[in-house]
Amino acid sequence: MRILSGIQPSGALHIGNYFGMMRPSIELQEQGEAYYFIADYHSMTSLYDAGQRRRNTLDVALDFLACGLDPKRAVFFRQSDVPEHCELTWLLSTVTPMGLLERCHSYKDKTASGLPVNHGLFAYPVLMAADILIYDSNVVPVGRDQKQHVEVTRDIAIKFNEAYGQTFVLPEPRTRDEVAVVPGTDGRKMSKSYGNTVEIFGDEKAVRAKVMSIVMDSRSMEEAKPDAGENNAIKLLRLVASAEIAGDIEAKLAAGGYGYGTLKKALFEQCWNYFTAQRARRKELEASLDYVHDVLRDGAERARTVASKVLKRARVASGLE
Repeated sequence: MRILSGIQPSGALHIGNYFGMMRPSIELQEQGEAYYFIADYHSMTSLYDAGQRRRNTLDVALDFLACGLDPKRAVFFRQSDVPEHCELTWLLSTVTPMGLLERCHSYKDKTASGLPVNHGLFAYPVLMAADILIYDSNVVPVGRDQKQHVEVTRDIAIKFNEAYGQTFVLPEPRTRDEVAVVPGTDGRKMSKSYGNTVEIFGDEKAVRAKVMSIVMDSRSMEEAKPDAGENNAIKLLRLVASAEIAGDIEAKLAAGGYGYGTLKKALFEQCWNYFTAQRARRKELEASLDYVHDVLRDGAERARTVASKVLKRARVASGLE
């Protein structure tokens, strides 16, 4: 089984990234041949500061390695170090219907939010398809909001296979329903573009402030809250605390006499403690940047070995060779 996933260096990684993509990917590296990349090409649709992209890319590498990615078990690399992604994107673009891209939720959501539209924003599902297909990927771990892009990838691969013969493996999305959508501080999906994130490796004071800013309803401490399970802070608590701790706090909310301020203080403590080992590992990596750069360079070489073979297969099938 070959597994593929990527993450954008568009800002500090947050607990939504961790539970939605990073932890599932780290667990899957034990189950198959894993290819994980830093999607710096994708970040170009929204980030226009070159220096910031370089810093973010290094931060993502540090974060992922600190959280448990093992370069001996997974191929870890920068997307832009494997130019085959871009050539395959063009080949796939020639069989991709416009209507398929127009229906993509991510594009529609961003335009509805008033973000400026460019070709990269519109067509990036084709680049995402190339990212997946270039490694003959079988499994793509994604959050529920990204599942559509794997389905689009399958549609594009089928179009190419119908036009030029069996060329690409059809990937399957893998979504963990319990963490499919991680709520942000405002109740919407946690996302850097919404500014509602709680960072994995943020400063302690800043992380505490983010947690304490989570939007709640106006019920008083004394009031019973029988719908406590739908509370966004409780949903986050379930991710970082034991079932016993989360269940006990949920029961106290339901009974009444337990305030939201106390809930958020407990959430912060559990969240901060959850990433204690990862913070220590990240400090070690920050003192060994040559190792981090070597990991990415070696990963790119290993990735290109596979990508070049798949691209050649597509070039031959389509008559370019």
